[in-house]
Amino acid sequence: MSSTAPTSPQPSPAPERGGVPTALSDVTASDSALRRFLHGLPGVDAVGLEARAASLGTRSIKTTAKAYAIDLAISMVDLTTLEGADTPGKVRALGAKAVRPDPSDRTAPATAAVCVYPDMVAAAKEAVAGSTVKVASVATAFPAGRAPLPVKLADVREAVAAGADEIDMVIDRGAFLAGNYRKVFDEITAVKEACGASARLKVIFETGELSTYDNIRRASWLGMLAGADFIKTSTGKVAVNATPANTLLMLEAVRDFRAQTGVQVGVKPAGGIRTTKDAVKFLVLVNETVGEDWLDNHWFRFGASSLLNDLLMQRQKLATGRYSGPDYVTVD
Repeated sequence: MSSTAPTSPQPSPAPERGGVPTALSDVTASDSALRRFLHGLPGVDAVGLEARAASLGTRSIKTTAKAYAIDLAISMVDLTTLEGADTPGKVRALGAKAVRPDPSDRTAPATAAVCVYPDMVAAAKEAVAGSTVKVASVATAFPAGRAPLPVKLADVREAVAAGADEIDMVIDRGAFLAGNYRKVFDEITAVKEACGASARLKVIFETGELSTYDNIRRASWLGMLAGADFIKTSTGKVAVNATPANTLLMLEAVRDFRAQTGVQVGVKPAGGIRTTKDAVKFLVLVNETVGEDWLDNHWFRFGASSLLNDLLMQRQKLATGRYSGPDYVTVD
């Protein structure tokens, strides 16, 4: 990875018709065409995919590059609280931490976003006002996604009306696994429309429930065809969340999608990424698979709140040569 901070590229989508890039509009013209396309994607070599991910995970980086990587990773974190006991006060505290992760060091970058339930968006928006931190909101009956479409869309509209900059939706995994791809496609396009022009859409696949790498590849293309601005591995609420292998597969998908359509889509691994070492492995995956165009929080995020504390500890170690005491960072 370069030690020079990357620029912040903005989307330059290809001409679209009905929300689908023109280059691929024919494949969504009917349920049968969509099915043929998704099942016509190359099968995934699971052994090769996992070996490649493991190999990239062994790469080491120099101290100067590590300092850059830590700050980059901090800037990519979606600091999240998604608990039934969330209160406005807790959300305000989270927002303050997102804006200034290390109150003792103003050079520490802000995180990318805070992510909350729709009813907490207003409190989060107030907490990060005047900063670069975005407010993301989970929606569409998160995390199960088991609700009628009108309920899901109402969830999205409420969050957007309250000021959400980003919407994290979950797909209907039951419909996907039953092969009802058109239903999933139509729900994503409807949610994208409900986001309006102001909110970016992250589409969560819950990769741990999709069973196979082939399904993850199909879900990635389905989400991108339907208008996702980001594709995201997981809710963080199941046993298997982000892994280097499933993230590598999704990175390959966004790379190939841009090659065919000119449309760039972001990637967000979420759940299970807890240490600086983990984060660096994922950044190496990004750099080696899709390159510097994605090494920016406009295109890559970490859904891993506990990760931030370790990043701050490691950052302080690089600066002072010693680890801080247990009270150096706040406990989320």
